[in-house]
Amino acid sequence: MTSPNEPSTNERPLALVTGASSGIGYELARLFAADGYDLIITATTVEGLERTAEAVRATGAEAQLVAADLTRFDGVETLYAAVQAAGRPLAAAALNAGVGLGGYFNGGTELEAELNMIGLNAVSQVHLTKRLLPDMVAQGAGKLLYTASISGTMPTPYESVYGATKAFLISFAEAIKSEIKDSGVTITLLLPGQVDTPFWHRAGMDTNKLGLGEKAAPSKVAHEGYEALKAGKDRVVAGMTSSKLIGNVVNNLMPDTVKADLHAADAEPGSGLKD
Repeated sequence: MTSPNEPSTNERPLALVTGASSGIGYELARLFAADGYDLIITATTVEGLERTAEAVRATGAEAQLVAADLTRFDGVETLYAAVQAAGRPLAAAALNAGVGLGGYFNGGTELEAELNMIGLNAVSQVHLTKRLLPDMVAQGAGKLLYTASISGTMPTPYESVYGATKAFLISFAEAIKSEIKDSGVTITLLLPGQVDTPFWHRAGMDTNKLGLGEKAAPSKVAHEGYEALKAGKDRVVAGMTSSKLIGNVVNNLMPDTVKADLHAADAEPGSGLKD
């Protein structure tokens, strides 16, 4: 595989970024493009990808826009068909698409929203990996980056299903990585803490301490994830120093019951409005 930083007599390497319309996904797409990749970028609507496409093309890279609802089986298949239709090997994929949902599980959140979140954060990751990975293994090269969360390293009251989807993703990625360790394909987990994106408002977490507190810039988180991807690292806890401390140290030492209570204090609806 030609390095993205080396001139090619054939063509530029190709990368896929899901959830590319804003936040970390937008920044990852920009980083890939600046590093010499052409891009396939996806979100639910093409209109949401136009700003990302403009940023990618400003570097001289190509950007193919794919509208796909990854909560649906057919949506993932549509995206994979677009990857195949490109007629080029996929050098890297950042599986970044995901949503959050905050609130009381008992009497607060809606089941349909939780099942859709499981579909996007967990099921679509398995589905897309099942499609992309065999091609990478067959070519003996490729890089996969999964955007998980430090929430996946602890129980997360008041966003109980969200944290569970990220715990699933961490376990899944680590298991697959072990299976293919001699294949030439690398798998990297990106575990951010709080990031300044539309995530909090969309998740209904505008009033808790997490939603109202300090957050890392998505550009910083994406950069740390991208550098880890390039280096073939196992994982990186990205963002604020406090997030790194929690993800790298605290959550490896404390029992789940303690971690759950600490998270609950920050995630309880209205906790950010209390004196």
